[in-house]
Amino acid sequence: MSGRRVVVVGAGGREHALARRLAADPDPAQIVVIPGNDGMEFERGEAGDGVDALAAACAGASPDLVVVGPEQPLADGLVDRLEQRGIVAFGPRQAAARIEASKSFAKDVMREAGVPTAEAETFERLAPAREALPRFGPPWVLKADGLAAGKGVRITSERAEADAFLAECLEQGRFGAVAPRVLIERWLEGEERSVMAVCDGERAALLPAARDYKRALDGDAGPNTGGMGAYAPAGAEDAGEARALRDAVVLPVLRTLARRGAPFRGVLYAGLMRTAAGWRVLEFNARFGDPETEVVLPLVEGSLYDLLQSAARGRLDRERLSAPAAAAVAVAIVDERYPDAPSGEAMLGGVAEAEAVPGVRVLFAAVRREGDHYRITGGRAAYVCAIAGSREEARARAYAGVSRLTGRGWRCRHDVAGTPRAVDAARAG
Repeated sequence: MSGRRVVVVGAGGREHALARRLAADPDPAQIVVIPGNDGMEFERGEAGDGVDALAAACAGASPDLVVVGPEQPLADGLVDRLEQRGIVAFGPRQAAARIEASKSFAKDVMREAGVPTAEAETFERLAPAREALPRFGPPWVLKADGLAAGKGVRITSERAEADAFLAECLEQGRFGAVAPRVLIERWLEGEERSVMAVCDGERAALLPAARDYKRALDGDAGPNTGGMGAYAPAGAEDAGEARALRDAVVLPVLRTLARRGAPFRGVLYAGLMRTAAGWRVLEFNARFGDPETEVVLPLVEGSLYDLLQSAARGRLDRERLSAPAAAAVAVAIVDERYPDAPSGEAMLGGVAEAEAVPGVRVLFAAVRREGDHYRITGGRAAYVCAIAGSREEARARAYAGVSRLTGRGWRCRHDVAGTPRAVDAARAG
């Protein structure tokens, strides 16, 4: 192990995946996760409330690199504060993180950059928003204009449901102060993909494309969630198509943000839909996706530390990126009430038995260890992840691992990485 130290900020499955992949580098660094969770096998740190306390906790670990997982610390300016302390941090500064923190801002950037996206209009008052609904649907795509933990999107063909969601966002404060506005967006048909690009402000290296599952129930039924599973690669893995997406989507956005005085260094996540007219951007995120990270990082070879550190310093080293001929699948284990508030009574066991399946590893999120079991303390408890030579084999291994889990009060989707439908109307949240 090298003398380098890396702090991974966050507490979910994405951060567990980042920590494990960094620890698997050819010259692995020492990993500290702040705050982490009880299922992580790494050193953990604590931080008080607020972004300044989090910055101080990161600095206290004397890191050579900080990798920020969740969106909220980025939107709050954690990277700005770390850079003020002279600490190298992988993630966008606050001004650039607006690409995720404000959907209306993202639409403005896409229009200026010439990036194809769905038609949309922003509303701050309920009456004009309701009056605009007939111009956009049905079906309607409604998006709270702010960070909403993957739950700020409503897709519906029912006018009463659309009216109710608009009222919840604009008059009832469902998402608090984070969503004083709502976007009504044109619904698109097509095939969904998620593409993450490691960026240094000017250049970008695309990671393998992924497909995630947002809806709570099998068959893409039920409400939107933070993510019920994913697989990779998922199309767009052809080198020519990847370059085309980089040149048509990622690089124009980087140039536009740089012109606006907000250069983007970090992971730019593009939620895409391949329509009859070509690729369209559904949304941008300013960080690694969750659960996409859990299936993409196992497919990246070489030094992840060097890749992220070079991007954070503005000198992206593309040679650090390569991908094997393999596939990965992740199935989320969630509280049976998810995405509603968890019961606090659900328990998860059988983890060692699940990991006895070849190629299977369990990544943890909202859990508290109690003996040989884990109490589920939030919506998403864990991910059963598998890697194999093909998607079909990885899927079989992942669900073999799921079948060995025990406990009570949890569930999962049973169709992750199954045969894709002709029309995929899922939306990222």
